[in-house]
Amino acid sequence: MAKEIISGNVKNAYNEFYKTHDEAWRMLGAKYKAQHIIDVCKGQSFKKVLEVGAGDGSILKLLSDQNFAPEYYAVEISDSGVAHIKSRDIRNLISVQEFDGYKLPFEDDSFDLIILSHVLEHVEHERLLLREIKRVSKNFVIEVPIDYKPGVDKRIKHFLAYGHINVYTPTSLRYLLQTEGFEIKKDLTSIIEPEVTRFNTFINQKKSKSFIAEIKIAAEYAVKNVLVKLSDKFNEKLANAYTVLCTKTDKQADIF
Repeated sequence: MAKEIISGNVKNAYNEFYKTHDEAWRMLGAKYKAQHIIDVCKGQSFKKVLEVGAGDGSILKLLSDQNFAPEYYAVEISDSGVAHIKSRDIRNLISVQEFDGYKLPFEDDSFDLIILSHVLEHVEHERLLLREIKRVSKNFVIEVPIDYKPGVDKRIKHFLAYGHINVYTPTSLRYLLQTEGFEIKKDLTSIIEPEVTRFNTFINQKKSKSFIAEIKIAAEYAVKNVLVKLSDKFNEKLANAYTVLCTKTDKQADIF
C-alpha cells in the first residue's frame, strides 16, 4: 500500500531536482540547518542517527564533519539524491537507501535520533510519516520553514514551485506533533542569515550588487533579530524556520 501513496510524478520531480541542484546554494542552506540541529541537541548525545528525506546528503556531511554522532544512516525517495549522498564520502555513514516516502526499512527502535529537516512541508500524508518515524526511533529533530503569513493563499504558486504543500507556524507544528504523541523537549526559531539572503539576491536572482542593497539586507536582519528577542509574538511571526527536539511518548492521537 505504501508504494501507492507517493505518486510517480512526485518521485520523478525530486529525481530531476537533485540531478540539476545547485551545490553551493544547497550547502549554504545546509550549513545553518546543521547548526540548528547541533544547537537544539546541545547537552545530548546520540549514537545512531538517521536522516529521513536526506536530499543530497549535505546536512549529514556537515554533521559528520563536526563529529555530531558515531554512526549515520540516510533514506531518500529519489535515486539521484541517493547517488549524491554516496558520492560525498561522509565519514561514518553506514548505509544509504532509497525508500517509498512512508515506510522505513528498519526495525522498531533502531535509532537514537531521526532528523527530519525541511521534509514535512513536502509530505502529503504527514501524520503517516510521523507515526513511522515514531516507530523507528526514540528522539527526533524536526525543522520546518515558517511559510505561513497572512495572505499565504495568494502565493500558492510560489510555494508549490518549491514543493511546499503544507505551511506551518511554530504553534501549528507543535499542535501536529503533540497530537501524534511527541513531547517537545527544546525548540528554537531562526531568521534567514544575511549570508543566505545575499546569495539568493545577487546570485540566484541575479540582482545587481550595490552598497544600498547590502545595507538593506543587513538592516532588515538586525531589526528582525532585535524584535524576535523582545517577545514571543514577534518571534513566531518573523521567524523563517522552526526547529524542535522531541521524544516519543506512549500517547497516540485519538482522532474521531
